Amino acid sequence: MIKAFQQAIPILEKIESFGYEAYFVGGSVRDYLLNKEIDDVDIATSATPEEIKMIFSKTVDVGIEHGTVLVLYNGQTYEITTFRSEAEYEDFRRPKSVQFIRSLYEDLKRRDFTMNAIAMNRNGHFIDPFLGNEAIRDKRVQTVGKAEERFSEDALRMMRAIRFVSQLSFSVEEETFKALKRNGHLLENISTERKTKEFEKLLTGKNRNVAFQILLNAELLPYLPGLKNKNEAFTKLSQLHCDQLQLIEMWTLLSYLLNMVDKEVMAFLKEWKLSNQKIKDIQRMMFFLYQRFEEKWSPLSMYHAGEVICMSTEKVYNILNGKDINEHLHEVKQSYQQLPIKDRGDLAVTGQDLMAWTNQLGGPWLRELLETIEKLILHKQLKNDKEAIKEWLLSCNPK
Repeated sequence: MIKAFQQAIPILEKIESFGYEAYFVGGSVRDYLLNKEIDDVDIATSATPEEIKMIFSKTVDVGIEHGTVLVLYNGQTYEITTFRSEAEYEDFRRPKSVQFIRSLYEDLKRRDFTMNAIAMNRNGHFIDPFLGNEAIRDKRVQTVGKAEERFSEDALRMMRAIRFVSQLSFSVEEETFKALKRNGHLLENISTERKTKEFEKLLTGKNRNVAFQILLNAELLPYLPGLKNKNEAFTKLSQLHCDQLQLIEMWTLLSYLLNMVDKEVMAFLKEWKLSNQKIKDIQRMMFFLYQRFEEKWSPLSMYHAGEVICMSTEKVYNILNGKDINEHLHEVKQSYQQLPIKDRGDLAVTGQDLMAWTNQLGGPWLRELLETIEKLILHKQLKNDKEAIKEWLLSCNPK
């Protein structure tokens, strides 16, 4: 048993010593079976939140209405959740009420996919009533019970199913896929923020191309922000070798395939409710990507883009041109590193220097003059030296 579980065994033992059941459950067990790295473990118990608070001296109510208590033990924190059953769902995303129960089977029964409905006791024995281990071995995403019911309870589970395809390189079980196709309209009831969170995980999974194809085949695009009637762009996306791209690069690639420019890009990304910083970064990449299609990198364009945007833009450019993602990256990086200045802070002079030398107050002329000096230095027509810049400036005698 791996360290993350071993450290938490005393928690299970203590709960059991009071006569209750306790198990490792959910994603940590799934990832353990997949030989994936595990940071946190999830614990489920027959003890109620109040009983857990009586057992442990240091607790925090993080989600007590849903049965979850945070326990601080031996310098670690553990989320412990009471076995529960859920009443009828409302808004296609949350149960109207939660009832605490003593049955592990009933608790596992309410979960989304069979691979997430496996429990493990402190001895490493698995309790797997819905054959989740078999689904993991077969690399299959399959709902616990009827897919129609699971998706109507929480429609976001449809996005989660495809996200798991992307991240784990699984396939979707046939009946689960049919339910995806029949119930896509339920995603209209899910908040954009929740859809975005799953979509971004999907965008960066190793098996993302297959996931894109499932989104198309299950006809889910009309229910995602800005993607209605965008099947052609998504078909192209599913055919590109983009599995090494990072998140911002993927958003840039998608925006480009959607033939978006300027304000269209911002409007599309705002529909997804991305952060202002993320939108700004993607817009900058789009600007330099379009520029890259017009000409090669120049010292000035590299300077304005910065190293991160340069490298990311070149990757997206390569993929769109059917090249290896890393083609020319070394040359681009080397050219950037050889720039005499990399931002305005590297200039040997300041605006104060220029105003003193010209005996002028600040104004638009100052920004223009600084830009001119930057260009001359970048093109190696002027040395980035205070005296050299002063000599050039006085010889020009600008007004």
